[in-house]
Amino acid sequence: MREDRGRILPVLTTWRLNALFVAYAASREVSYVGRQDSSTYAFYPKWVQVNRMNRRRAVAALLALSATAASRPSSGQQGGKVWRVGYLSPASVVNSQYTAAFLKGMRELGYVEGKNLVIEWRSADGKLERLPSLAAELVELKVDVIVAVASPAIGAAQKATTTIPIVMAITGDPVGSGFVKSLARPGGNITGLSNMGGDTGPKLVDLLTSVVPKLSLVGVLVTPTSTTYRTISDSVQAAAQNAGVKTLVAEASSDQEIDNAFSMMAREKADAVIVGSSSFFTQQRRQIAELALKYGIPSMFAIRSNVEAGGLISYGQNVADDFHRSATYVDKILKGAKPADLPVEQPVSFELVVNLKTAKALGLTIPQAILLRADEVIQ
Repeated sequence: MREDRGRILPVLTTWRLNALFVAYAASREVSYVGRQDSSTYAFYPKWVQVNRMNRRRAVAALLALSATAASRPSSGQQGGKVWRVGYLSPASVVNSQYTAAFLKGMRELGYVEGKNLVIEWRSADGKLERLPSLAAELVELKVDVIVAVASPAIGAAQKATTTIPIVMAITGDPVGSGFVKSLARPGGNITGLSNMGGDTGPKLVDLLTSVVPKLSLVGVLVTPTSTTYRTISDSVQAAAQNAGVKTLVAEASSDQEIDNAFSMMAREKADAVIVGSSSFFTQQRRQIAELALKYGIPSMFAIRSNVEAGGLISYGQNVADDFHRSATYVDKILKGAKPADLPVEQPVSFELVVNLKTAKALGLTIPQAILLRADEVIQ
């Protein structure tokens, strides 16, 4: 026994070394009885005689510990590193379902705020002129990656850095906006998700012609602050022309201009309005819904949050799902992937949401065929 004591290993501070100690004890036909120190989780050995049964149990325990180690997930865990992610948004991120979806995606991949993740939140709160300075702050902080929400934020981040990876959480036309060279090969420091809002124009017009009897003039509300407004406007106008419907384009980039746009559409007797996708219109969704009801104009959107705020119908991708999926881009980049090599994702499914309460207020009857196709009907 004294000979064995002379071979005692140093104090073991990790469970892996502790397991090796158990194996060593088993090989020497001695047992291991320890007490655990709660502050360091080190084990201090005592020696007693052991039989062959305990020896076999020790070896079995070592094998079980080895299997547990092999099954431990490694996503989000790289040598205890704490990752710093910048998040740049034109609108407020407080109590946002979209930021919640992004954080959920990050947690599912092993990144948790306060543990191995720090997020530098930067919001312009609707004041788009603040975005360049906010983007510059994130660059100064040397964040590992920037998540940019919508075209104005993506553009500001693009101008602020050509080296820090940028993930587009949502945008309409990344190629036309100059953010990437192509969807398949972005070719720079930007990649992410595209909602391709401009491509849904024909479907939006088709839905309106089914809902609004004798549709002859449709307003198109766009904002010049969005880099995709031209794409959206052109798509809707082309679809309307093919359906024999005239269009009335109105631009707005402020609360007052939205008021003026609806007043103008009412004077021109527009039968309905299609509202282009933009972070500004999402922020002003309640104002837009109220004005549409005030003037009795059925409203069509590409984002469901506008319908939840009182709009009539939306048809487009699930935006919250895009934010959730953007976390996978962050994960890949943190693990070494280059944005230039990560193709831009496009939506593979679209959702139709109908607000029956708004339809009733407008005196409209939604066709049963549309209600049956709807992913959600708000009563």
